[in-house]
Amino acid sequence: MNEQLSKTEIGKDALQESVEALATTVGEVATIVTTAVKDVASALGGLATEVFEIGDIARRAARAGAPESAAGDAEDTDIAE
Repeated sequence: MNEQLSKTEIGKDALQESVEALATTVGEVATIVTTAVKDVASALGGLATEVFEIGDIARRAARAGAPESAAGDAEDTDIAE
């Protein structure tokens, strides 16, 4: 059984392997990018939550007339509501 592959079949196999490798790489890169976007969105969401909480605490402290040692100088602080 001496089977020889034609040049056309060899070319087809090479092209098929190349396309499969390309598809795998594109999938891996897409996964990396998707994960990165998700992680950045999560980090920014966490930061926004912290900023809102800090603003809320500052407003409550200003309304309660918190002592300077706990809330700083509430009279000199310009807090937008």
